[in-house]
Amino acid sequence: MSDVPEMSDLLETEKPGFQQVLACVFGIQRHESRTYLTLLDNPGSTVAELADLLDRDRSNVNRSLTTLMEKGLAERERRLLDSGGYIYQYTGTELPRAKEMLHDALDEWADRVHRSIDEYGREEAA
Repeated sequence: MSDVPEMSDLLETEKPGFQQVLACVFGIQRHESRTYLTLLDNPGSTVAELADLLDRDRSNVNRSLTTLMEKGLAERERRLLDSGGYIYQYTGTELPRAKEMLHDALDEWADRVHRSIDEYGREEAA
């Protein structure tokens, strides 16, 4: 069984939680949505800090962050260290923007479903 919630999970839930909606709409796994929510509470975190907060392996956190960045839910900034070198710090997309992205994605999906419904049967009639 996949860790990514399905649309049917949302449709069958009377009052889905934000994390469930986030995971379903963006097609991300629950641990990735949890990483996003942790980023909101801890902006500018490093992979090591997130791994500690989430009690997960750094490589798993890294993969989650890559997915979140691909989905537009996180940003990475390189910070130079006084001792030389650099580290990456991650920040979650601000909640109002993420909500807007969710609404837009759901509206696009609903439009596609409505078009599919409207087009059904037209190919047989032609």
